[in-house]
Amino acid sequence: MSMTNPLLTVEALPDFSSIKTSDILPAMEHALAESKRKIEVLVDKINNGDKAGADSLLLPLGDLDDWLNSIWSPVSHLNAVVNSDELREAYNACLPKLSEYSTWVGQNKGLYQAYKSLKDSADFESHLDQAQRKSVDNAVRDFHLSGVDLPEDKKKRFGEIKHRLSELTSKFGENVLDATQAWSKLIEDKDELSGVPESSLEAFELAAQQNDANGYWLTLDMPCYLAVMTYCENAQLRQEMYEAYTTRASDKGPYADKWDNGPLMNEILALRQEQAEILGFSNYAECSIATKMTETTDQVISFLNDLAAKSYAAAEKELQELTAFATEQYAVVNLNAWDIPFYSEKLKHQKYEISQEELRPWFPLEKVLTGLFAIAEKLFDVSFEQQTVDTWHDDVRFFKVFRDGKAIAGFYLDLFARANKRGGAWMADCRVHRRNTEGALQLPIAFLTCNFNGPVADKPALLTHNEVTTLFHEFGHGLHHMLTKVEEGSVSGINGVAWDAVELPSQFLENWCWEREAIPLMSGHFETGEPLPEEKLDKMLAAKNFQSAMQMVRQIEFALFDFRIHLEYQAGLDVHDVIQQVRKQVAVIQPPEFNRFENSFSHIFAGGYAAGYYSYKWAEVLSADAFSKFEEEGIFNEATGRSFLSNILEKGGSQEPMELFESFRGRKPTPEALLRHSGLTS
Repeated sequence: MSMTNPLLTVEALPDFSSIKTSDILPAMEHALAESKRKIEVLVDKINNGDKAGADSLLLPLGDLDDWLNSIWSPVSHLNAVVNSDELREAYNACLPKLSEYSTWVGQNKGLYQAYKSLKDSADFESHLDQAQRKSVDNAVRDFHLSGVDLPEDKKKRFGEIKHRLSELTSKFGENVLDATQAWSKLIEDKDELSGVPESSLEAFELAAQQNDANGYWLTLDMPCYLAVMTYCENAQLRQEMYEAYTTRASDKGPYADKWDNGPLMNEILALRQEQAEILGFSNYAECSIATKMTETTDQVISFLNDLAAKSYAAAEKELQELTAFATEQYAVVNLNAWDIPFYSEKLKHQKYEISQEELRPWFPLEKVLTGLFAIAEKLFDVSFEQQTVDTWHDDVRFFKVFRDGKAIAGFYLDLFARANKRGGAWMADCRVHRRNTEGALQLPIAFLTCNFNGPVADKPALLTHNEVTTLFHEFGHGLHHMLTKVEEGSVSGINGVAWDAVELPSQFLENWCWEREAIPLMSGHFETGEPLPEEKLDKMLAAKNFQSAMQMVRQIEFALFDFRIHLEYQAGLDVHDVIQQVRKQVAVIQPPEFNRFENSFSHIFAGGYAAGYYSYKWAEVLSADAFSKFEEEGIFNEATGRSFLSNILEKGGSQEPMELFESFRGRKPTPEALLRHSGLTS
């Protein structure tokens, strides 16, 4: 294998501009074959008398995992942010190989025995630290969940299912991206966009120029879609875009059947059910929560039903208020799905005289970043410096994180929407904090990705307050990854954290976006630097819980739908029928018949949230309750900040999340703070 392959020469940071798509498959094939060989040597040694311990088992395996991650994480990231046909092909060619490798590792009897002998040894308590013990416990659990105990025929089938699922879930995401990118519309007459804010119109004009056209170029990218749905007075255009957006990758809408995810969803669910049964679970929901904080499927269902019960009446009242407003003020007879964001914005404006759009000038990106960094500095004793490094796009920036003058982490920031970039916002790991076999400490590096409007002409990028909150959310995940003190890679940072607890730091950090003391740090008019006027601030805070019950039941609808299709799956299950049933139970808004939201629900069909979307609400209970300690002790109270740092952020996945939460909060979590923050209790 030629060593000129840049993916195989592992540096502290990936060499993005040297990576060629032709390097990807050879690098992965070489690394996977080499990793297998090294694991076999390791297992042989332990089987022939070497004692399984941290130095003979955990560290060398950690080195191998880390090596694979250093090759795959940049590839996987590029596939999401600069997608192309060649890259997609190389990425997809690696998936079955990765799947086959992880099945081989997970079902490796010798490796399992090595872990088991370490767990059962006298050294387990005395020679391993907390993180190493947790890592071994997780590994033993995961061997069972990978089918290590199965007879050969079932092992084989389990591997086939895993392989097929990796293909299907990747295809699901590709279909959503392709369907999103397929739709565009050029508007030549500005009057058709009456009501749309100037900042959005400028972005649409820029997009038209980039497509060699004159006028306004509309797409289904989030900044564009939201601007039209919220502000455009042209109901016909809103309807057209709503239909295109909510039928993406389905058998309905402008591209009916072209990228239909319907058959994929059915196959994914059938395979997950089969996988769960092979492992001895009744359904995939049981299998999913085996690695989570929640203990039973009933606990999840009753948690969601309970939240729905506490929010439903308030959500109905909010919808009644909206309907009455649209009828009285605008003589609207039928409030359609594509009218709801539009009239909600008008109602919000009437009640609070504030809109996301008019807040934009006070949230220029640079000022928001300065405030975000200042808050992290006050709470967690860190500072940030931008550095020049090699990246995948001109928009991307890189920052190093320092404590006491010493670099402790780094992150890439890729914030603007563009073609061939996956929608949404996310954080992923590039490098993991760990100590290797040589005793050297590797610094954690994160990828932070959003999809905001970039700068237009001479104006800097200006964010809505919602976007500010999104940025804080992803940065919370980033801090969890970067501020860890854990040196065992498999439970360092966000690794090994129960999925229903992983949103705790991200949702927690959002709270500062709503605090009077914090907002001046992150806001200032982009032209004059003047602070957000007091009256605008008052209105923004007053409007915080506008339609919060409607938002709550919407999230519960997604979570219940996700959990039920995995809990109740049987052959012939009609996925669309389940979402309709859930809507009848908890939703106050019944979308039109053609709506196929589920066909683009990537979180559960292409991401890690299968039978786990409830985690957002579950973690929100934790994060609201954790923040209530700051409300009691001061939102910039250093001691409270350091306590959150040492009990939650630094510990990563090295202990059970409930233990960590209790050591920070001094008790178990309660939902009171969440209901209060959402305005659902006095």
